[in-house]
Amino acid sequence: MKQYLELCKHILENGEDRDDRTGTGTRSVFGYQTRYDLREGFPLLTTKKMFLRPIAEELLWFIKGDTNIKYLVDRNVRIWNEWPYEIFKKSEDFHGETLEEFVEKIKELSADDPFVIKYGELGPVYGRQWRNFNNEGIDQVSKLVDSLKNNPYSRRHIICAWNPAEVDEMALPPCHSFLQFYVSNDQKYLSCQLYQRSADTFLGVPFNIASYALFTAMLAQVCGYEAKEFIHTIGDAHIYKDHFDVVKEQMSREPLSLCQLVLNKDVKSIFDFTIDDIKIENYQSYGKLVGKVSV
Repeated sequence: MKQYLELCKHILENGEDRDDRTGTGTRSVFGYQTRYDLREGFPLLTTKKMFLRPIAEELLWFIKGDTNIKYLVDRNVRIWNEWPYEIFKKSEDFHGETLEEFVEKIKELSADDPFVIKYGELGPVYGRQWRNFNNEGIDQVSKLVDSLKNNPYSRRHIICAWNPAEVDEMALPPCHSFLQFYVSNDQKYLSCQLYQRSADTFLGVPFNIASYALFTAMLAQVCGYEAKEFIHTIGDAHIYKDHFDVVKEQMSREPLSLCQLVLNKDVKSIFDFTIDDIKIENYQSYGKLVGKVSV
C-alpha cells in the first residue's frame, strides 16, 4: 500500500491550501491515480488499524438499494450517521439530542417507524442510483452483471451514482460517482476503475479502496472471472488541515504484507452475499489512528 502513502505525500508537498464547504480547510491536488493489483493481496490499509466489516456492510447496503441508515445503525456501522443528524438538528423535532442519542433512537425503533423513515433517510444516494436510477426502475447492478457475463468486451460496463436530476435531494452527493469494469482479452480477469470526484484522503480513501476492491472480487466470482486490478482515479484529492499531524504519523510507518480476501465460493448471485460470506485472513496492521469527520 505504498501507493496510498505516496498519495498522502504528494498532497502534503504539492497541494494548494483551500477553503471548503465544511469550514475546516484542506490541502488539495486535482487529478491523481493509483493502481492496486488485487492478485498480490487485498488492499486493506496496514499503516493503521482497519476493520473490513463496516466496509462490507456499507457495500451490501448499496447493493440492496437501501438509502436509510437504519440498516447500518442496526449493525453498529457509524460511517453515515453525521449527515442525517445534521439534517435532524435543523428540524422542529430536535430538542438538543446528541448524535449518540439520535442514533440510539433510530436503533430502538422499527424500520417503518415515522421517525426512522423521516430522519434516517439520506435521499436518493448510492443504493437508489445503483438499483433504481432516477426512480425509473433502472437496475444498474443487474445490467452490469448481465453484460459482464454475456458481452465481456463491452466498453459499457458502467455504474453511475451521480444523477444531476436528484443530486440536490441527497444528504451527501456521491463522492465515488462513476465505476467502469474491464474484462481481460482471455476472459480470465476482471478489473475496475473508480472515478471519485472528491476524496477525504485520510478517512475516506482507505475505505473506498477496500470497498471497490471487494465489489470487484464479488462481481468476478459471480461472473466467472478473477479479480485483477483496482484503479482509483480521484478528482479533488484532499487532506483536511486537522488531519495533517495524524497523516504524517501514518506516513512514518512502513507498510506490512497484505491480507487475503476469502469469499464464500457457494455464492452465485451478487445479491446473495451476506456479511458471513466475506472474510479476510492474515491481516496485520499498526495501531488505530483517529481523525475528526468534517460534515
